[in-house]
Amino acid sequence: MNSSRPAISRPPWWTPESHKDRRPFLMGRNAVQTALRGFFGKRDFVEVDTAALQISPGNETHLHAFATEAIAIDGKTAPLYLHTSPEFAAKKLLAAGEERIFTFAHVYRNRERGPLHHPEFTMLEWYRVGESYEQLMDDCAHMLALAAETANTKRFVFRGMEVDPFAEPERRTLAEAFDRFAGIDLLASVATSGETNRDLLATGLKQAGMRFSQDDTWADLFSKVLVEKIEPNLGRGRTTILCEYPVSEAALARPSARDPRVAERFELYACGVELANAFGELTDAGEQRRRFEHEMAEKARIYGERYPIDEDFLDALSVMPEASGAALGFDRLAMLAMGATRIEQVMWAPVAEVFE
Repeated sequence: MNSSRPAISRPPWWTPESHKDRRPFLMGRNAVQTALRGFFGKRDFVEVDTAALQISPGNETHLHAFATEAIAIDGKTAPLYLHTSPEFAAKKLLAAGEERIFTFAHVYRNRERGPLHHPEFTMLEWYRVGESYEQLMDDCAHMLALAAETANTKRFVFRGMEVDPFAEPERRTLAEAFDRFAGIDLLASVATSGETNRDLLATGLKQAGMRFSQDDTWADLFSKVLVEKIEPNLGRGRTTILCEYPVSEAALARPSARDPRVAERFELYACGVELANAFGELTDAGEQRRRFEHEMAEKARIYGERYPIDEDFLDALSVMPEASGAALGFDRLAMLAMGATRIEQVMWAPVAEVFE
């Protein structure tokens, strides 16, 4: 008997009894996916398929990838990674001349497993060349309503919260959310250059009665407020579009023409669950390199590792047209639409449990 095998707290997903319980969720997932393909087809989008193996898995500080290596016939090796998003490949396709694309991509993120997280999951990404990121907000609203209609439900419910997926989403900026839910003036700590002032933000947390560590950075403090004070209040009654993130929290988004302190980034929430993340895409290759290098320096400081920068991606970015793009956690949407309580209930074959 293999003593290293983890303890099983519930029957394996492949037992006939477990599969019988899960199958209605899985069939609903298929129906929602078919409906969304129809949504894009009616709008002249092309479905694309991107490679999971990449030179770089992504260059965000807190994203953790699965690493592997390529082996040549002569035995030479080179590192490769399973992508955390199809974003780099999709943008290369925009540089190649595609104008409206979408993909249902299997993506991989390490250090993630729980009711809303899984090491391998399906991300729906779509891009519009020459169109604003506000159009993506409308896309999200239409897709949520379509998912609900397909699942024959009038509401999404999760952890005691519910939303009407047919109601128009509320739109709230990060500055408005910080003020309303925490009483903090977020943008007072952000300069027009995008530089942040840690001490000013820390003062706001003190006045709000929030605890934090003296070695917390501005980004740490920002995340603490977002997680503790703001996200639990989003997507109640109707979905919430949280927009205009500080530039330092939007590594792949272009600055807003309205206010250089913030970027064209929004996230979509339903029942306190983050469903989508969208950008008005940054196309300045030099600025993108600077941001990647900063993110990887932070990753090295916090986790003792860094990922390579995909030079081919930066080359493509320099010729990529203006565009907007969004990434939606498809499994989470299927989960809410079908009334599931765990993400694995809407996955046909979950990743094996390797830890107790």
